[in-house]
Amino acid sequence: MKLDHLIWNEIEESLWRVGYAKLPAVLTAAECAGLIALYRRPELFRSRIEMARYRFGMGDYQYFDYPLPEIVRDLREQTYPPLAAIANRWMEALVDETRFPPEFAHFTAECQAAGQRKATPLILHYEAGGYNCLHQDLYGDVAFPLQLVAMLSEPEADYTGGDFLLIEHRPRTQSAGHAIHARRGDAVVFTTRYRPVKGARGFYRANIKHGVSPLLSGTRYTLGIIYHDAR
Repeated sequence: MKLDHLIWNEIEESLWRVGYAKLPAVLTAAECAGLIALYRRPELFRSRIEMARYRFGMGDYQYFDYPLPEIVRDLREQTYPPLAAIANRWMEALVDETRFPPEFAHFTAECQAAGQRKATPLILHYEAGGYNCLHQDLYGDVAFPLQLVAMLSEPEADYTGGDFLLIEHRPRTQSAGHAIHARRGDAVVFTTRYRPVKGARGFYRANIKHGVSPLLSGTRYTLGIIYHDAR
């Protein structure tokens, strides 16, 4: 796992501007392969979801149980502090009194106090024809406003299609979308439910949902890092 090369002021600028930022080369090819191999170890996971059953799309995913695998735990804990600082500046812009502690352990304690104690990092798996409907990952009253997805499969080599999608809804205007193409080992940080947008009378909330476009061929795996826990 490589995070030292990340330029957080550029990441923050992109988050303010479009609601997401690409983080190149966060995981090595070997680390991606190792994470994919974990998917076949059911003892590591607390829950498996078949998307079609709930009309979430076509594919499946599994939520890790605690204790998390080391690489998943480290990625979550090490990316949280700079993202918490960005999240707090978002809250200030929106005149929202919510603040997020600088240390991940303290944020986890807030989740636990709210009855949210289940792990939320997950691995998602799609085959040809698979897709993920637009949604937001909210699991209780405590919700961190940013999350991360790491690409574990190589586009064009492992699969075609299957772009990561973000759709932004603004008041009194048409929705705008982004189709994000990322390589194996890259990650994308994006907003969990809304981002601040500057308007004529200050900042307002632009609601955002995310999903995955249909795979045309192959197999696609991704690692999702959600910072708040679930009830």
